Amino acid sequence: MPNAGLNIRLLSAGPFVTMIDRFAVAPVLIPIAVDFHAPVGAVAIAATAYYLAYGLAQPFWGFASDRAGRIRIIRISLAATAAACTLSAVAPNLDFLIVARIIAGASVCAVLPTALVYVGDMIPFNRRHAVIADVLAAVAIGTAAGSLGGGLFAHYLSWRLIFAATAVLAAVLAVVMGRLPESDARPSTGGPFAQLRQAVRRPWARFLILFAIPEGAMVLGFLVYFAPALESTGTNAAVAGLVVATYGAAVLAGTRVIKRVASRIPAWVPVVVGGAMGVAGYLTAAADQHAVAILFASVMIGLCYAIFHSTMQAWATDIAPEVRGTAAALFVTSAFTGGAIGSGAGALFAQAHQYGRLFLVAATLSVPVVIIAALTRARYPGSTLAEQVGDLAGS
Repeated sequence: MPNAGLNIRLLSAGPFVTMIDRFAVAPVLIPIAVDFHAPVGAVAIAATAYYLAYGLAQPFWGFASDRAGRIRIIRISLAATAAACTLSAVAPNLDFLIVARIIAGASVCAVLPTALVYVGDMIPFNRRHAVIADVLAAVAIGTAAGSLGGGLFAHYLSWRLIFAATAVLAAVLAVVMGRLPESDARPSTGGPFAQLRQAVRRPWARFLILFAIPEGAMVLGFLVYFAPALESTGTNAAVAGLVVATYGAAVLAGTRVIKRVASRIPAWVPVVVGGAMGVAGYLTAAADQHAVAILFASVMIGLCYAIFHSTMQAWATDIAPEVRGTAAALFVTSAFTGGAIGSGAGALFAQAHQYGRLFLVAATLSVPVVIIAALTRARYPGSTLAEQVGDLAGS
């Protein structure tokens, strides 16, 4: 039995922890700025650098997982994440913190993509959809935990504690996940450059990897400013974290919806629906940065991630199945490069407290991204969402 010994809850714990680390930063940007007596725009460099490192390190981990084994790479990544989060928690100044977040981004980025590829290795096609939905549910819960925990710790105790807690969780998991069996996927042959050529030899692969840059800016780059925008209206970090944590709840709800409708709709439909939700979210945040508006925007962007971005990510894992880990890694590299560009551009607006203009730019970018994504996904062979979600970790 190919899935013998697979504990999906244990596997999902890895992505859960990575999302805590990834989403803890937004509600603590202003507390960090106050602590280090630095401008918010300067502190936002930590988020931008994290996204950039998260993306740029992906090819390395993708090559490694195709050759050395999925679980081994996940455990190494978690151990390195624990060390980086420890450095983040004890950072004596902003420069040290930025370096620590770069290390964290480069370390943690292997866990979720490798876990999804591992599911493809271990679970038969007809059962894979439900397993993937469970992994994405853990992602959603970790997203909410990161936003809420970061805000609560920052307001009542210290922003450093969210990184310390993440370090402990990652260290424990690095040990405990040794209980999971290694997948029996045949290791890739040839060196990294051969794997790279295989991953990009198809036109669809080249298109999607490049298109992930603006798509990543839309989905990943601008939402980091929801909490600072809300805090700029006088809301404290704890409440801001709670409001933005609804993003995670929306991701969880979106994955449940996708699970139910997957077999009945073409894959371009969730691209349109989820993309429209993203545009609506940014337009709302552009119009008003108070609690109700940011809460609505957080929900809309969470649904956009669950419905739109997961569809695109799933598509990426089907473009080169013979080097699935490498191809998926290249897509994530581009997406997080786009996210870094988006958060870096957003820092310019945040520094001037022009959050309305920031989110209007995000909405304007999102419109052509959604249109192009829907048109191209409709043309790609295999149009049902059931096929696409089944291929999220392999076919």
